[in-house]
Amino acid sequence: MSNIRLFFPESLSLNLTATLDKSQSHYVSKVMRIKENEVFSLFNISGEWEAKILGISKNIVEFNVTKQLRQKENFKQLWLAFSPIKSNYFNFMIQKATELGVTKFLPIIFDRTIVRKINKERLEKVIIEAAEQSNRIQIPNIEDPQNLRDFLDKSDVDLIFTDLNSKNNKVDLKKLTSKPTCIVVGPEGDFSESERDEILSYKGVQAIKINENILRSETAVISAISIINYAIN
Repeated sequence: MSNIRLFFPESLSLNLTATLDKSQSHYVSKVMRIKENEVFSLFNISGEWEAKILGISKNIVEFNVTKQLRQKENFKQLWLAFSPIKSNYFNFMIQKATELGVTKFLPIIFDRTIVRKINKERLEKVIIEAAEQSNRIQIPNIEDPQNLRDFLDKSDVDLIFTDLNSKNNKVDLKKLTSKPTCIVVGPEGDFSESERDEILSYKGVQAIKINENILRSETAVISAISIINYAIN
């Protein structure tokens, strides 16, 4: 089987016959040059499936699902609450966080956040491409931007606060529950003192210092996710 993996948002099942959209059809037939009767894989939250190309008509690929390759994933929820940053770095951050297993993205507008709007459609494309490349099944969700107070009031999570002022550099696994683990990474100008107090007052929060150096936002995100993944897996 080829190593082509495509996210298919509609229902997948054995013997399903359907078509790819125009963009995916072009990728499969023109870029990867997959021919009739050759196979590739499709995935969504239900699992991953092998599909055989039945035909290509008017540049649209028709396929048939021949077997299931993987079941639905069971995993601990890992969320990322973060400040939006400039476009090129932002795409990189979202891509790598997806590869590292984040299951939900929560953009937060902090006091010192510079970029206050996001292109959600573009970021969703980055997330899907990263999931296709990294062999993931679940596509992470990305929420609309919100302020810190709303995020703290609405969330019921094990909160990991990446705080440069903290003297702690280890995650206390005994404090982690079955709730989602959510990492909070601040803006390029760091958290304000009032924000730091708000986060530290959240029930069950753990503050950790992830590095002695001051890291760029995208570097801090990758570093924090790697540390938490190592601790909880």
